[in-house]
Amino acid sequence: MKFRLYQVDAFTDKLFGGNPAAVVPLESWLSDERLQNIAMENNLSETAFFVEKDNGYHIRWFTPTDEVDLCGHATLASSFVIFNFLDCNKNEIIFDSLSGMLKVTRSEDLITLDFPSRIIEEIEPNSELIKALPVKPSKVLFNKSTVAVFENEEVVRSMKPDIKRFLNWDTHGVIITSKGNEVDFVSRFFAPDVGIDEDPVTGYAHTLLTPYWSKELNKKKLHAKQVSKRGGDLIVEDCGARIKISGKAVIYFQTEFEL
Repeated sequence: MKFRLYQVDAFTDKLFGGNPAAVVPLESWLSDERLQNIAMENNLSETAFFVEKDNGYHIRWFTPTDEVDLCGHATLASSFVIFNFLDCNKNEIIFDSLSGMLKVTRSEDLITLDFPSRIIEEIEPNSELIKALPVKPSKVLFNKSTVAVFENEEVVRSMKPDIKRFLNWDTHGVIITSKGNEVDFVSRFFAPDVGIDEDPVTGYAHTLLTPYWSKELNKKKLHAKQVSKRGGDLIVEDCGARIKISGKAVIYFQTEFEL
């Protein structure tokens, strides 16, 4: 059986920027083992699979090693594929996912994700975190993932953490962040627990960062940049229990594979 495969760079308007995601539309679900093996073979931070259902789609996301319950850039990439290749008349998509119903809209070339917000609470720094980071953070917060806040963008950009130490406690990755020089805030995201040393651009991370920086900066709508090597730009908006994450995407290639 043949399957379509799209590779899309998300949260960028230029090829080789943003975060690449593989997108595989399905007519019906394959076994979990098959899905995981496809994601492992793609060897990108995320592969998204979706099946059309009712008036929307059921979506799932896999890293090379694990299924995850939410992924922003692969949702944006999937939406880009639907809007541009599968149903060009659509301007709104409803995805059913492990994180509930997710609405996606487009306005020209800007795609907006409507995701649940995650409030992070300040905690005492974990000793392993302090050992892993060359610079001590000014604040540490937690909600499933650990967020370390620093004084300035230069520290975040130049940070070379001991990533493997992040595996020594129960956390879904580590986010480092600060106010930005030319944008509202910057960040980087490390997730060795799901096989990703550093993710180029992470929609999920902004479900935690948006409510935090919205409160800190007293702004509802913010411009964020993930300052990984590839880099990516996001427009985020704090809407209370939900947040909106907007960005652009470009197609790298489309092909077929056979199982």
